[in-house]
Amino acid sequence: MNASTTTIHAYDTHEARWQAVQTRDAEADGYFVYAVRTTGIYCRPSSSARCPKRENVEFFASAAAAEAAGYRASRRARGDRTATAAEHGALVAQACRLFEASETPPSLDVLAAQAGMSPFHFHRVFKAETGLTPKNYASAYRARKLREELNAAGSTVTDAIHGAGFSSNSRFYEISEQVLGMRAKEYRAGGVGAVIRFAVGQCSLGAILIAQSQRGICAILLGDDPDDLARDLQDQFPKAELIGGDAGFEQLAAQVVGFIEAPAIGLNLPLDVRGTVFQQRVWQALREIPPGATVSYGEIAERIGAPKAVRAVAQACAANHIAVAIPCHRVVRRDGDISGYRWGVERKGALLRRETQG
Repeated sequence: MNASTTTIHAYDTHEARWQAVQTRDAEADGYFVYAVRTTGIYCRPSSSARCPKRENVEFFASAAAAEAAGYRASRRARGDRTATAAEHGALVAQACRLFEASETPPSLDVLAAQAGMSPFHFHRVFKAETGLTPKNYASAYRARKLREELNAAGSTVTDAIHGAGFSSNSRFYEISEQVLGMRAKEYRAGGVGAVIRFAVGQCSLGAILIAQSQRGICAILLGDDPDDLARDLQDQFPKAELIGGDAGFEQLAAQVVGFIEAPAIGLNLPLDVRGTVFQQRVWQALREIPPGATVSYGEIAERIGAPKAVRAVAQACAANHIAVAIPCHRVVRRDGDISGYRWGVERKGALLRRETQG
């Protein structure tokens, strides 16, 4: 643990970074880049490019930051990066296979040793390639395995616990509701026992459905046909008990509609968010975008520490079932185009116009 902590802070000073450049330290790759003022290029610390003079060098936390300052990647750096990316991809794929073949998730030290890297360096490489830390990848894989086991014909909950690699029943029950959104028996029965209240109405954007489980708002759906929205909800929870909302619930639904009509009033409701580890990281980042602002899919990928996962970010936005409360409408393409919205680009544009107009 102490050695890992020391490594994490090894490149915090300019002196340490310059030393890494001089020694072409591959461990520093992904932690910073250096740029050369006289040539206008930037490189990774391990680059085989000729070592520049110290007075001509400045450091940046990422390639994106260097490019924002006007630097460009050197041809040699681009070639190095291509070869390194291929090597890293192969090592991460090998680690993922080890996750899937092991009864219990291998430790970071074991994974790093297999890849021939320090734990710190492997952790950074794995996260850059997959968008998840090794620990979160293991959790997401186990959650997927658990769902598959519970859905398998003839399996029992006990079979699923062991099939998904849980070492004990107690550990399973600690996290199963968080992973599944309900108890395992309820999930296996398609949501039997789960009670979801919902209301369907109209707003200026068309039909709207708001649904709430015991844990919080689990769906805000927009569309043209109220019946289609109700079927969408039923598809999400095929065997849950769906109940039309009472007067109290209608009041909550009115809050959501009021927020759509006037975004400045804000919306602060408990949410029942169900998704993979990666999706939840994306959705949390979306909730941190203030009204009236927009960001690109690439910027969200950067914010969650997965700059290469732009397509996966877009897929997570498309998988969001809680419109406006998880504001995927605030994510646009890098060129500002608003294409891509689960409930139609016209609704996306209308929401953005209302927020920018205050």
